Amino acid sequence: MVRLNQKLLLRAFNGECDAAIANVTWNNATKMEERLQKSFDAINRLGSVVRVSLTTDYLKLKLDEVRLTNEYEEKKYAEREEQRRIREEKREEEKAQREIEEAREEAEREEARFQKALEQARDEATKATGTQLEKLVKQINSFEAKLDEARRKKERAISRAQLTKSGFVYVISNLGSFGSGICKIGMTRRAEPLERIWELGGASVPFPFDVHAMLYSDNAPELEFSRALRV
Repeated sequence: MVRLNQKLLLRAFNGECDAAIANVTWNNATKMEERLQKSFDAINRLGSVVRVSLTTDYLKLKLDEVRLTNEYEEKKYAEREEQRRIREEKREEEKAQREIEEAREEAEREEARFQKALEQARDEATKATGTQLEKLVKQINSFEAKLDEARRKKERAISRAQLTKSGFVYVISNLGSFGSGICKIGMTRRAEPLERIWELGGASVPFPFDVHAMLYSDNAPELEFSRALRV
């Protein structure tokens, strides 16, 4: 009878251990350890009638197995998150490049339009006199200013395209969705960085994100990583 009870207790505890270990994830090791401890105590109480019990050394081995499984799951989770981050960064970079190219093309169209209008106004000014000439001079000054601004826009777009690591690092939180004390640090290469924040607060969470910081950097990935380490 004692030998049968020994086998019964051992089989019951092993079954509990197998079930717990099969459900270990990257963030529930403590919960599974508590589950094994409770099973260990409950099974030993049942065996106390015939003075049969599991040893604490065996429990420690099973708890070590839970921790090792948890470490393995943490590594897998970290790898998945890294792959997700790389894919997201690639999508952000592609979208940013499209926006930069669109901005450059728009600036070139504006430059051509204002250049044509300026040349036309100058031609008319050579033939005009009096109030008409004054009006044309004002138009020329306005077209020159707009032409300079269009050229600056094009130069900025070209510069941003050349600086492939440039972008914005943001710090955001969402009290309603994640509670207090939790912040997200990320980066975007968008020309309008708040568009990325609006996307994150779209269908994924029920409440919009609060923006605590938005910093521009010529090496946004490095800045994002260094801020994450400080946090």
